[in-house]
Amino acid sequence: MQTVPSSLSPKYGAPISLEVAKRVMVAAEQEALANHWPMVIAIVECGGNLVMLHALDHAQHGSVAVARHKAETAVNFKRPTKMFEEAVSGGGLGLRFLSVGGICALEGGLPLLVDGQVVGGIGVSGMNATQDGQVAAAGANVLLD
Repeated sequence: MQTVPSSLSPKYGAPISLEVAKRVMVAAEQEALANHWPMVIAIVECGGNLVMLHALDHAQHGSVAVARHKAETAVNFKRPTKMFEEAVSGGGLGLRFLSVGGICALEGGLPLLVDGQVVGGIGVSGMNATQDGQVAAAGANVLLD
């Protein structure tokens, strides 16, 4: 899985192309389908604008907004949404993230990096947070090849 070093925030790159977004989407869909998980997968470009959204058969309606929100959070904050989930679940100072608008503190959102730059984000919703993260990672990992 792609991670963002905590000491260095990557720069934004050129927006993800539709061709690259399709490759990411195919890999994420294959992971979801292989596990028989009805999910929604959203891909946004580096400005947070929606590029692709796929709702697999029998995905719950509420996951459409959640998947997009996860992708937007990953882009806007240049980090996996799991980091916010862990901070909030840890309590203490981590609870301050609940007061920040625009954060989805649920695993399943990842920034999409090309040459170390954020070109977009992927967000997945429909199962539990760990499974959402697994599908998002399958999509994001295509960019490591």
